[in-house]
Amino acid sequence: MTTRRNIIAGALIFASLAMSPAQAQAQDKPTEIRIGTQKGGFFPAVRQRRTVEDAFKPLGIEIKWVDFQFGPPLLEAINVGSVDFGFVGDSPPIFAQAGGARIRYVAAVKSDGNNQAIIVPKDSPIKRIADLKGKRIAFAKGSSANNLLVAALEKAGLSYGDISPAPLAPADATAAFLKGSVEAWSIWDPYLALAELKENARVIVFDKDVHKPNAFYIAGSDFVDKHPTLVAKLNAVFASEGRWADSHHDEVAKAQAEATGVDIDAVKRFVSRSSYRVVPVDDEAVRSQQAIADRFAKLGLIPKPVNVSDIIWKWSPGS
Repeated sequence: MTTRRNIIAGALIFASLAMSPAQAQAQDKPTEIRIGTQKGGFFPAVRQRRTVEDAFKPLGIEIKWVDFQFGPPLLEAINVGSVDFGFVGDSPPIFAQAGGARIRYVAAVKSDGNNQAIIVPKDSPIKRIADLKGKRIAFAKGSSANNLLVAALEKAGLSYGDISPAPLAPADATAAFLKGSVEAWSIWDPYLALAELKENARVIVFDKDVHKPNAFYIAGSDFVDKHPTLVAKLNAVFASEGRWADSHHDEVAKAQAEATGVDIDAVKRFVSRSSYRVVPVDDEAVRSQQAIADRFAKLGLIPKPVNVSDIIWKWSPGS
């Protein structure tokens, strides 16, 4: 028996089938994009300038910024779908991929390797990497600082078992370093710059001394699959902002200090040694990431080996 309800339901089904791909995509367009950031970088300046908001407002899309202390929690948020897009260092995506997280590399930031280091107290007898043997060293587990520590030990001919690892989030590691309960600390800016300026901490090795570091923009797999044009637009906006930031260090530093309360001299120090250029994830970046992944797998730091190229999303600027 044909009822009015059946007729309406049939009409709705027919309308959905007849909808063009463009109409379907418009209907599925999100009303909000959630972007994860960390303390540091140029994001406070970008937020002040509202360039991301202005780029997406004509599309009817709001931007929500979500702050994290470091990379692994940010990627977990992307994995569970509470954040769509974010910025992290080189190691967190490897740990996330090994754990089965649904993420994609969508863009890279090539670093000069000056923003992360292993530091010791100013009066420490530790002078070189080899002196770390038997020492208790702080680092954020699964972070880029974790990779720096492992790569530095490897270069010095030491194993992970030759040290006493102290996996601590940055805030806890800061306290441990100040109290002397750890003898060295693998850490990134702005914590690095603060330790240098406020505590006269001494750098024994920078990132650039042991490997070629990169940072990455990461998006959720579902978000990339559903909204590739929006991912490309996000990349393009951040690439434009990166070019601006590279030539406006004073404004970047001022915004960062105002937003975080971090000492302006420390902020100026790390901004001056930073690069913000956003580029596609190229073969060099993939090789570097794969080397990190293989290193972690060999040491048993991740549950299984991963193939980094499996989760690369190809971005072609201007296309």
